[in-house]
Amino acid sequence: MIFLKSESEIKKMRVAAQLVSRTLAEVAKEIKAGVETGTLDRIAEEFIKKNNARPAFKGYGPKNSPFPATLCISVNDEVVHGIPGKRKLNEGDIVSIDCGVEKDGYFGDHAYTFAVGECTKEDKELLRVTLESLYKGIDHAIHGNKMGDIGHAVQIHCEKSGFGVVRDLVGHGIGKDMHEDPSVPNYGKPGRGERLRTGMTLAIEPMITRGSWKVRTMDDKWTIRTADGSNAAHFEHDIVVREGEAEILSTFDYITEITKNEILETNYG
Repeated sequence: MIFLKSESEIKKMRVAAQLVSRTLAEVAKEIKAGVETGTLDRIAEEFIKKNNARPAFKGYGPKNSPFPATLCISVNDEVVHGIPGKRKLNEGDIVSIDCGVEKDGYFGDHAYTFAVGECTKEDKELLRVTLESLYKGIDHAIHGNKMGDIGHAVQIHCEKSGFGVVRDLVGHGIGKDMHEDPSVPNYGKPGRGERLRTGMTLAIEPMITRGSWKVRTMDDKWTIRTADGSNAAHFEHDIVVREGEAEILSTFDYITEITKNEILETNYG
């Protein structure tokens, strides 16, 4: 069931989303070669709790295998759901960090892919195109459009650069639950799928590879990697469907203030 949000609900969701944005920025301060991914996770958990919120990912999932950390940290060919731990980041890695919080009964959930120092020009292109595809999807998240318009915009932009668009993982509705209806695929046909209505709140999250779109799940039952070993990128925003132009609840501004990453500077918020 799709729940349309009132303005008072959207106000609370904006607070939760902005806390995720600030948490990712706190983590960005420490991203460098040699740092353990577990250290980044501790920074995030402490920051979220300090702001009277709850890490939404920690303990999420089946009872026999709940996700054990605050952040999903996925390095290079890991697409999503990487588990933080003793792994140290290396110069040239690309690292996708996904974060979710629950604050005052509402959820925020978004993601950003960082370069650790200087990455390859091929990975820079992957990051640039994936970020652009996120905003192209958001541009189509307006009242009266169809869900396929969002996915098509993401898919066409990435595939024309030769990149793979992951099919097995999709975006989602968000609100009082972290994962609500509807699903938000990163591929599709214009004019097809669920009709978008004002008040729908969505997490749009392109997961894009430098190779095949196919993925595989590792033995830890969480980490998802590309099947062909190619690197992957992941950017995500929380948005509200509106008349004429979607409203973005989250922001990357806090991150870009810290990273000063010219590759990813865009005209978007």
